[in-house]
Parts: sequence; C-alpha cells; structure tokens
Amino acid sequence: MRLDKFLKVSRLIKRRTVANEACDAGRVLVNDKAVKASYAVKTGDIIEIQFGVKSVKVEVLDVAETVKKDDAKELYRYL
Repeated sequence: MRLDKFLKVSRLIKRRTVANEACDAGRVLVNDKAVKASYAVKTGDIIEIQFGVKSVKVEVLDVAETVKKDDAKELYRYL
C-alpha cells in the first residue's frame, strides 16, 4: 500500500492530500529515510512524521486497504 494511503487509512493524517504534501516536503521518514508518497509500506516499517515542533514515531503492525475508524489504531503502535 502507498505511504500516503496508509497514513490516511490509519488516521495518522486526516486527508490523503495532506499526507502527500507532507511526504513531498520531506516531513515523513520511513526507517530514517525521507521517502515519496508512493513508497510501498510493509509490516515492520518505522514511520516518523514531523508536525512542526512535534514528532510522531510509529511501527507498522498491519497493512489493510480499509478499516473501521475504531480499528485504525490496530494498524500501528507508538514508539
């Protein structure tokens, strides 16, 4: 699954276009490397998102095309 879509499906970023812009600006790192929005997310990847002064780091536990809002937090865990 594409990185921008995973960020939207997992509810880490609210909209896919915002996720795409964050990737293009270099504010999203996967395994400590800046990647494009088209990066294929795999289970076990470490994603770090920089929101201004705040930074969020998560590990991908599962990759699913669609999930219910309540189940979205099961796709990742905070580090």
